[in-house]
Amino acid sequence: MKKYLTLIITALILLPCIATSQETPAASSAPGPAAQTQDQTNDQSASEAEAQQNTLEILKSIVKSKATLKQRMDEKKQAMKKAGSEIEKQYLTAELAELDKQMADAATDFEMTATGVEIGLFVTKKKERFDWKEELLSLAEPGIMELKRLTVKARHKSKLNDELANYQELLPEATKARTRIESLIRQTKDKALASALKDLLPEYKGLESQIKNKVDLVRLKLDEIQRQEASVIDSTQDSVKRFFRTRGLYLVLAIMACIGVVLLIRFLYRTLIRLVPGYKLEYRPFHIRVLELIYRAMTLILTLLAVIAVFYFVEDWVLLSLTIIFIMGVIWAAKATLPMYLDTSKLMLNVGAVREGERMMYKGVPWRVKHINFHSLLENPDLGITLRIPITELVGKTSRTFDAHEAWFPCRKNDWVILSDGTRGGVTHLSHETVELVLRGGAKKTYQTADFLGMTPLNLSVNFRLKVPFGIGYGHQKDATTAIPDLLSAFIQNNIEKEGYAEDLLNLRVEFAEAGASSLDLVVIADFKGSQAPIYNRLNRSIQRWCVDAASQYGWDIPFPQITVHQEA
Repeated sequence: MKKYLTLIITALILLPCIATSQETPAASSAPGPAAQTQDQTNDQSASEAEAQQNTLEILKSIVKSKATLKQRMDEKKQAMKKAGSEIEKQYLTAELAELDKQMADAATDFEMTATGVEIGLFVTKKKERFDWKEELLSLAEPGIMELKRLTVKARHKSKLNDELANYQELLPEATKARTRIESLIRQTKDKALASALKDLLPEYKGLESQIKNKVDLVRLKLDEIQRQEASVIDSTQDSVKRFFRTRGLYLVLAIMACIGVVLLIRFLYRTLIRLVPGYKLEYRPFHIRVLELIYRAMTLILTLLAVIAVFYFVEDWVLLSLTIIFIMGVIWAAKATLPMYLDTSKLMLNVGAVREGERMMYKGVPWRVKHINFHSLLENPDLGITLRIPITELVGKTSRTFDAHEAWFPCRKNDWVILSDGTRGGVTHLSHETVELVLRGGAKKTYQTADFLGMTPLNLSVNFRLKVPFGIGYGHQKDATTAIPDLLSAFIQNNIEKEGYAEDLLNLRVEFAEAGASSLDLVVIADFKGSQAPIYNRLNRSIQRWCVDAASQYGWDIPFPQITVHQEA
């Protein structure tokens, strides 16, 4: 197994190299390779020259913006020297601080644009004290930073668009303020007012100039980003190729490592379990269940460790960080469901409330617990159904031992039943959801299983008994308890044999039942085999007919309800 796993991993590692070597002959077969290479070099040089020119334009704009800011700062400093009140000085100090911050930002922009790198990378960071929470969160930092990196261009472009829209809104206001001041200077004849307005004018001219510079700077940056963006198709192709040569390969290696670990542990477990006595029993003993629980836990742990080891050895900290984030999320989610896992573990060890080989109720139907595992098996011998359910469905339920003669359902397929609502039919379909009956004549009737059981079905397909009452007149009172029952029994027996029911007749007798108000009542008791269940009503009617025929043959009076009227003399 190790040999095959090594061969697979080697093939996956060499796959990008083979793909690259296959691309080389195709490229060499193309016409004019030297000319094509020269054209690519010229295009690259032209692109680099254009990029450098754009960079120079941006730098010029930043220098111009810095000059404007410096001029405004000088003006504020002069105004502070001339300020006559403390409040005015505080106001000018706040404005000067804001201009100073803008100057620092402009200097940072100039340095970053000129160098093309993040200047914060070279700043020495002071040593911080150890905090385990921060260290734990730092493990997830590479994954989060990678997600930020994937969207950095889009977010930067969106930020520049927002800045451009903001400056474009401010520019008309600054222009409006400048033109208004200039208009007031032209219209006023008061020298003092004109002097005050002239002192205010340079500030708004500088503000307008600065906003214009910002607009130009942002536009240049957006144009630069636009030129640097490749076409969507080329970018997608490059990303896909890069993915399959790096992280895609690492993911495949991680998956192969997981499969290898699972197969190896499964092989070792099956080899070990054969050496342990009792593993072939229908209901596994406790020590076998403990071994299986340990096997499943070790499979999960070693699989996760295999993934972490692969990402660690290939030094892909992003995938390693995402894996750790996933594991932390699973552990955090499992904390709230810990009691359920404890109950599940008890069930797996067969020491919980539900145990293998016992009887339990599920969906209103009794089931025998055949096997308890992550997917447990329940079976009902009478329904002929084996049900597979997750082990979580067994949590909160109980089972019990059962007697060997206990029925698992009131009937089976092809049995005939009579329900409490008077319906009589043959069972054509049985499940824990529905029961379907076919009535005489072919009509079908379907019940929900719970409703069917609630109608206390009488199963005729084993054996059944018919009790048919029959009355004779009081004129036969002398023979009603002796000769007449024997004669009627013999007559019915003879007709049963003539009509071919004798083989399925189990018992027949006629007994005196009671002395009624207007008749002496007899009862015919006939027991038949379940094979005659489809003609249950026909047999009932036949016995009634044979009783009438016997009364006609022997001259028995069949009474009817009478009213006796007594008249005074």
